[in-house]
Amino acid sequence: MSRQHAAGCARRLPKRIILVRHGESQGNLDMSAYSTTPDYRIPLTPRGVEQARAAGRGILDVVSSGGPDANWKGAFYVYFYVSPYERTRATLRGIGAAFPRDRVIGAREECRVREQDFGNFQVEERMRAIKETRERFGRFFFRFPEGESAADVFDRVASFLESLWRDIDNGRLDPSTNCETNLVIVSHGLTSRVFMMKWFKWTVEQFERLNNFENCEFRVMQLGPGGEYSLLMHHTKEELEEWGLSPEMITDQQWRASANRRSWSEECSSFIATFFDNWVDPPEEGEGDGDRQKQDDGKIKSLE
Repeated sequence: MSRQHAAGCARRLPKRIILVRHGESQGNLDMSAYSTTPDYRIPLTPRGVEQARAAGRGILDVVSSGGPDANWKGAFYVYFYVSPYERTRATLRGIGAAFPRDRVIGAREECRVREQDFGNFQVEERMRAIKETRERFGRFFFRFPEGESAADVFDRVASFLESLWRDIDNGRLDPSTNCETNLVIVSHGLTSRVFMMKWFKWTVEQFERLNNFENCEFRVMQLGPGGEYSLLMHHTKEELEEWGLSPEMITDQQWRASANRRSWSEECSSFIATFFDNWVDPPEEGEGDGDRQKQDDGKIKSLE
């Protein structure tokens, strides 16, 4: 799990980065809640609390490779990042209940993974009309009045990733060389999709294909043997199709699951063909020599 990144220095990458959407909130049940309660104060419902506890058990099962047994103690650590919203903080409390205290090496509130800002108090009928306009305009670039666009969320998620890499480089998330470290980011549906967009270098068009997370659904980005993270290390191709990934996006995940990161520029197209029309591969070595010879002979004759 080590990778060279500077002369004489190696960094250990987290084994998994797990993205979790918050549990069911009062706003999920009744949009009118946003007209009287600030978005960041919207609480979980009792069902949302139970979803969070179930998600904690599910995540524990993933990071402990099958659940607690005679050999599990000391095998992993977990570090949490959480959005400052009440519903995400409450979700983290539910998730954290599944973990022994000595397996949790830290938790940090991170404002940059908060919900997309929709603009202070939200009048239900007005928001319905605005969201209909968003569907016509495009989900990524549409900016809510007094709020944000998904493009704005992308910018702050990109800033968060820079900080995350610094934490990894400085060893803040890796207290032991004998244990796997897992990062769990408790956030929101759109923010989590934007995180994956930034990480996997998806285009705007590819982002707009994606379906939202369900409440307390989590998606596991797991480190492959070649040093790349892939959703297919844990999830199935069928799951990725349900989430809205295109065949090209799934092919990229398959490559990431097994390829050596150093071969990225040579072997992985990174969807480059989507930027060009009439993309033609160069001829194999030796192909076309006859045509070039004919052209050269013609030039010689024209000079005689």
